[in-house]
Amino acid sequence: MTKLRSTITACAAAALASMATMPAHSADMAEMYKGKTIKILFGFSVGGTYGQYSLMMSEYLGKHIPGNPNIIIQSMPGAGGLKASNYASTVMPKDGSHLFMPPDSIVINQLLRPKAVRYDATKFTWLGNAIESNSVIAITKRSGVKSWDDVLKREVIMASTGKGSQTNLVPMMLNGVFGAKFKVVMGYKGSRGSTHAMELGEAQGVSLTWLTLKKNRGNWFDDSNHPTKAIPVIQVGFTPEPDLKGVPMANEIAKTDEDRQIVNFIATLGPIGRGLTTPPGTPKEIPMALRKSFDALMTDKDFIASTVKRKLKIQPKSGAEVQAIVADIMKIKPATVARARKAIFGK
Repeated sequence: MTKLRSTITACAAAALASMATMPAHSADMAEMYKGKTIKILFGFSVGGTYGQYSLMMSEYLGKHIPGNPNIIIQSMPGAGGLKASNYASTVMPKDGSHLFMPPDSIVINQLLRPKAVRYDATKFTWLGNAIESNSVIAITKRSGVKSWDDVLKREVIMASTGKGSQTNLVPMMLNGVFGAKFKVVMGYKGSRGSTHAMELGEAQGVSLTWLTLKKNRGNWFDDSNHPTKAIPVIQVGFTPEPDLKGVPMANEIAKTDEDRQIVNFIATLGPIGRGLTTPPGTPKEIPMALRKSFDALMTDKDFIASTVKRKLKIQPKSGAEVQAIVADIMKIKPATVARARKAIFGK
């Protein structure tokens, strides 16, 4: 597990080498999509980064797909993305007319909560991923917390969208591994609902990607006297965020190899979210062709300009890369999964 990141990188490189065999766009694809509509489903509220990336993709992806279909989006929030994941696997049409933006926790939930899921993450076919961002615990200054060390000494109330989201998985992992004292309160709708709870004083902290925090609540972290002045106290990922110098990486402060394995397991949230997949059972030639469309989207100047305007970023991974990452995570030893489950859920 300590070598998980390098293993993922090696698998992704091997997957990239196989891309030369992907089929080219065909007249059949153009005929299939001409005059048609594609729906992108995501499992969170419209106002968060999942909704924003989905909206931007709906605006620009169609011109890169043969036949230039119209694209619309659908929000299906619930259980931290688990509701939409189960729906995408069991109900979503498998004819290329529907795409799914999986939550970053889709693989981790399958391993940690097998009784709650009705999907196999390896059966989704990834078209690609737009961005990788670390999970960051942000806590309001008025809570009295000034650093990670303070989190180990006092209870901090955390807002969460559901048991299956990183808003719960990350703080509970930090409780189990490091002895943090996070009290997670669930039921908030999306990242905006969670951060709004902090502004209202209902909660003192939240775990979200740094991308989401910086985009939606960047004024919390500047030098102003914003009433919800917040402090990033720890980040969970494989590579430190460039603008979070001095904020500790969880895998670097873990005291034992076993603790580091659990942290790195949860850190795999980073490479997965905010991409697109086809649902299980979709004929392979469809996502293989759509991967080329997704790759073209990631270099589309208008699409990139749109992300800049919305204060978002593009740091893409190809569908083959993400597919390899998902497959590799699923190979994690059952003993490591069991340790992580105990650390997070206490059983």
